[in-house]
Amino acid sequence: MEKLNHTDIKVNGGKFYLFFKRLFDIVASFVAIVILSPILLILAILVKSTSKGPILFKDVRVGRQGKIIKVLKFRSMYVDAETNIRSYLSDEEYQRWLVERKIDNDPRITKIGKFIRKTSLDELPQLFNIFIGDMSIVGSRPITQLELEENFNEKEKVIILSSRPGLTGYWQVYGRSDVDYASGERQRLEMEYYKNRSIFFDFKLMFLTIPAVLSHKGAQ
Repeated sequence: MEKLNHTDIKVNGGKFYLFFKRLFDIVASFVAIVILSPILLILAILVKSTSKGPILFKDVRVGRQGKIIKVLKFRSMYVDAETNIRSYLSDEEYQRWLVERKIDNDPRITKIGKFIRKTSLDELPQLFNIFIGDMSIVGSRPITQLELEENFNEKEKVIILSSRPGLTGYWQVYGRSDVDYASGERQRLEMEYYKNRSIFFDFKLMFLTIPAVLSHKGAQ
């Protein structure tokens, strides 16, 4: 696939912005973990009691400067969903999953998993990723090494790897499940964040995340 040229842009965000962003991430994630601890406990119990397997799923992704990170999520799939994927998906579904890393109405998702994904509650454990510095509250979507290599050109890779991936961001708010790599639209949206990022813009995306989730334009 020919890579679209989205990188003839000035990447916004100086030293003060980056310092404030990290400070805000630490404080906000700590406060959120404390306040949401009852909900985190309830969700953990529901995941554990409704299907076999661990409470958390550790999704291997690429972080800042190419560091491999384990993004935490409440497990929303059956325990053999990754190791026995071909038994769940048709050939057509599998081919789409290889490109987009997601499919509609994924049969590997548990009943409670459908609810926590629809509401994005499965991503709450990423608050711990943010607190320890693997992620940020706002940034580009955490992606796999394969996604990075196959869907972004060299300049785009440098831009993406220059900062921490985010719990929410431009693609999560304005695109989510409605855009894909094949069209080039997802890449464009990811680059759009770096073109516009600022303290004000990050806060804007945080506030817009809630209506985006409620409207079910959520990332799968």
